[in-house]
Amino acid sequence: MKTGAETGSLRWAVAWMCVTFTRSLSPEEVFTRYGADPDPACLLDWDTASDLVSPETGDGTVSLLRSGRIGEWAFCVEEDGGIGFEEAVLAELSRGTETYSVATTEGMDVFQYWRDGECVEYFEPGMEHTRSEPYGPWWGQVEAALAAHESEDAGVAPVVALVLDHLGITLDDATLAGPWPSLTLAEDDAPSGPPEDPSSGEGPVPPGVVIVW
Repeated sequence: MKTGAETGSLRWAVAWMCVTFTRSLSPEEVFTRYGADPDPACLLDWDTASDLVSPETGDGTVSLLRSGRIGEWAFCVEEDGGIGFEEAVLAELSRGTETYSVATTEGMDVFQYWRDGECVEYFEPGMEHTRSEPYGPWWGQVEAALAAHESEDAGVAPVVALVLDHLGITLDDATLAGPWPSLTLAEDDAPSGPPEDPSSGEGPVPPGVVIVW
């Protein structure tokens, strides 16, 4: 993993936030799978989009979602929210594709990798007992990335940098500051249970019980 300048240009990933990366979706599809109506989305820069969340909604019940597509990967960044690390949302996001999720909230950081509605790898960095089985390859990489920046106030930026490097895309501060489709979503409106699968009638496998591919 490249370090230094890369992590330093990811200040958006230090504070409370959640980001997902999903292959082959459009921003409109991402919003829909989060449970939002994509029609009200506006093309806004970061500062203007931040004004959509008023102080009255600062209790975490409303999330600001900003989505876009870079190459074959769609991203969705939440400011002061955690919708994108919920099981039901990740199951829906990854349906027919794959999704990475990195979140940092008050007192908890989470890395997840989902594929076609199934949780393939889940853990809270630094807490080995939270790892899902069978163990995947990301734990060691994430721990090494965080250890390389342990003396810095970097939050999970090293983890985001690791995922971005793996995906071959750039989503640094300057890129995210530009205009992207943006909207707000009440957490109560996000998917709260496993999506229905008409072909099998089964929901997603919860973290810790995964399918071996």
